Amino acid sequence: MKLPKSYYLNTDVSLLAADLLGKILFTLKEGCLTAGIIVETEAYFGIEDKASHAYGSRRTARTEIMYKEGGVAYVYLCYGIHYLLNVVTSVKDDPKCVLIRSIEPFEGLEIMELRRNMPITNKAISSGPGSVCKSLGIDSSFNKTSLTEEHIWIEDRGISYQPSQIGTAPRIGIAYAQEHADLPLRFFVKDSKYSRK
Repeated sequence: MKLPKSYYLNTDVSLLAADLLGKILFTLKEGCLTAGIIVETEAYFGIEDKASHAYGSRRTARTEIMYKEGGVAYVYLCYGIHYLLNVVTSVKDDPKCVLIRSIEPFEGLEIMELRRNMPITNKAISSGPGSVCKSLGIDSSFNKTSLTEEHIWIEDRGISYQPSQIGTAPRIGIAYAQEHADLPLRFFVKDSKYSRK
């Protein structure tokens, strides 16, 4: 079942970041359907989060999408190299989001292999946020798109994990965020080879 718009309006971004584990992220690009089970996420809690693009109520042409109602994709280019996918959550003008860090290949495996030029058995194919986007064909054309339509969406297929199966850790690559760099806002499936432990 495709997650409804209401799912993304929850104001508790940490809860959603953990709950998205086991959900399946789909993309349909140029007639090619690919999907992966979400196994690692990071939560960004908005204007008070020193790691967030919206910290201090910053609003730019790039970050304006974060201030929309939850249920849209925020895709940006990191270091001019990798596209990263964020799921915008919460209500209008509360710029919270969840970074999708890793997925376990689920559908369209041959397409993912071609996009990544590696076998599906290689965990690097979809481990890490840049690899997620490459394997699913996500680029700037996905930015600002609804997560409830036919371009990109997330489904609940009944995959769930017990609390003991989910690990938490500090987010990665945000040393600049001072005391917020150490907050346990990264969530991952402990026994997935695709998640970073």
